[in-house]
Amino acid sequence: MRYKGDGVLVCQRKFTMDLLKEYDYLTYSSVNSPLDPTIKLRNEDGALLPDPGYYKKLVGKLNFLTNTRLDIAYSVQHLSQFMQVSREPHLKAAIHVLRYLKKDITLRIFLSNGPNYTVSAYCDSDWAACPDSRKCVSGYIVLLGDDPISWKSKKQTTVSLSSTEAEYRSVMKVVGELVWVKRLLEELTVMCTNPITVFCDSQVVVHIARNLVFHERTKHIEVDCHFVRDKIQEGLVELHHISTSDQLADNLTKALTGINHSDLLSKLANLLSEAQRALQWWKPNPFDLHS
Repeated sequence: MRYKGDGVLVCQRKFTMDLLKEYDYLTYSSVNSPLDPTIKLRNEDGALLPDPGYYKKLVGKLNFLTNTRLDIAYSVQHLSQFMQVSREPHLKAAIHVLRYLKKDITLRIFLSNGPNYTVSAYCDSDWAACPDSRKCVSGYIVLLGDDPISWKSKKQTTVSLSSTEAEYRSVMKVVGELVWVKRLLEELTVMCTNPITVFCDSQVVVHIARNLVFHERTKHIEVDCHFVRDKIQEGLVELHHISTSDQLADNLTKALTGINHSDLLSKLANLLSEAQRALQWWKPNPFDLHS
């Protein structure tokens, strides 16, 4: 951490550098995205690793990096699914993440000390994303003012019957997180403004959340519907539709091409820099571990 006059910089540059040195990937070429979107990892594809502990240790360290690197959150949760039975394609994908980290080890998050305590969130899902189970992947990012304070990428525990159901479960997850965030802020004597805006790229989900009449096709997600609607009626959250191109949680649910991945991070950076450059892409000497 590095304290500045207008906030705090949070970075894991030294940890990233040590990780690249440990696995001897400092001299390898870098790549533009954490995962190759053309490759679908499966449980049974490829030869078993002779030393699965090597893979587990690497993924565990990558998981620690997600505390400040939201750009690899999806990749790490995806790789974590193969900890029990690790195979060569899984290790190759993990090494791909290392090569991506080499591209820019200086990425850091700036937490502003400004007076903006408005909380907002973006949530998304990728329906039937897992080729083995056809379970969906949900992702969300929560902002305090312009600062990212919480994000998550996780495969859902149940199989969703439609993309609408998958999106609604994603909304339910982020609303649950916002309940916790609001309570935490209140304990810290930080009063956030209600309602909290939640952005979702599914117009159907927004309609279901606002419609008090349950339809036959939504009975199987009735508990999730009640939870989200209760929070809307309480005035805690307010659901808004956003275009897919402006969905900041997109890289938390799927692997993107290098261009799309960089474009999304650029949009996130532009959004956050409207106040006090909450997400900064600094380019100091990467070998200076104290800056």
